[in-house]
Amino acid sequence: MMGAGDAVARLVREEGTRVLATLIRVTGSIDLAEDAAQDAVVRALETWSRDGVPDNPRAWLLVTAKRRAIDIVRREAGRAGKEAEAMTFADPGPEPAEDIRDDLLRLVFTCCHPALAVEAQVALALRTLGGLSTAEVARGLMVPEATMAKRLTRAKQKIAQAGIPYRVPPADELPERLAGVAATVYLIFNEGYAAGAGAELVRVPLTAEAIRLARLLAELMPDEPTVLGLLALLLLHDSRRGTRVDAEGRPVLLGDQDRTRWDAEAIKEGVELVGAALRRTRDRPDAYVVQAAIAACHAIAASYAETNWDAIISWYDVLLSIQDTSVVRLNRAVAVAERDGPAAGLELVDRITDLDSYPWWHATRAELLRRLGHSEPAMAACRRALALTMSEPQAEHLRRRFADLAP
Repeated sequence: MMGAGDAVARLVREEGTRVLATLIRVTGSIDLAEDAAQDAVVRALETWSRDGVPDNPRAWLLVTAKRRAIDIVRREAGRAGKEAEAMTFADPGPEPAEDIRDDLLRLVFTCCHPALAVEAQVALALRTLGGLSTAEVARGLMVPEATMAKRLTRAKQKIAQAGIPYRVPPADELPERLAGVAATVYLIFNEGYAAGAGAELVRVPLTAEAIRLARLLAELMPDEPTVLGLLALLLLHDSRRGTRVDAEGRPVLLGDQDRTRWDAEAIKEGVELVGAALRRTRDRPDAYVVQAAIAACHAIAASYAETNWDAIISWYDVLLSIQDTSVVRLNRAVAVAERDGPAAGLELVDRITDLDSYPWWHATRAELLRRLGHSEPAMAACRRALALTMSEPQAEHLRRRFADLAP
């Protein structure tokens, strides 16, 4: 259960993101805005825990942050031009809700600008939109803190030096840019949902931040099917979080999970979002909406045996019509194996010839060969998967699963 202190900290973090977005517009500087917003957050955590949350917490934070920004500008006499002029004469009053919404949209698209490298987009989104500290971002993405600090600095410098605009893209650019924003949030979620390396399979802080960012996007763009599909997909996947690992942190396969422990509220919300998104994409399928529909098929099945594999395979066919990738074909092959048997699935897997460096192609082959009774080829495929990068819990799971096949 969340205590009063936790509730205050959560409120401060959520409102702090909105305050930061407005300060960036006012100051024209991410660094100055971050310094001022961070100071306001620290003061809020101290003051609100002692005196109670004010009637308008966002306005309180914004006034405090603006005043702090003015103090910083006045103290650093070397500042000049737009920054000093904007802040010296700023009215530290509350901002209209519509302005704050627009500021958040500008910040979203600035952090996820295609001129920035993908890893920089992810880091910047976690730092500014997620409200994580540099150390927290570094831990979440498993890089040294000093490396992350340099990455964030370079990203901010590129925004300033390349003149990346702090604005919402025009209508003709929006579909392409929104795809980049959604991909960034999805990448953050995947890093937490199934870590590609390291000692943990699931990193809850990353999945939680990705869902929070997806909710923010849905709040800002409530009619965009991509955003609705993205949020639905994350909620439906995350609904199984409590059953995906056992008490020792070892992976639990989907068919072995206790479905009574799945998050029913998250599933309900996710399925409703899928329905809303599908109604908006009758003539133009969206990749996130289709993936969410696949996740919904798993979520609403009363048991693994009652999974509607026909529906799942049909949805994969739709997905392939708009996103024909080898990984999608691999996932479809797994579904075919569940419906039609391991031989049918293996035939489709072996047609995929460009995933030799993808551990889960080899792991899938190993599992299907095992089910067919081909022990030696199954063990060879397992060894090939283990030779590639994966998290320690996943590697240990494969070793245990195929231990009886070892000589």
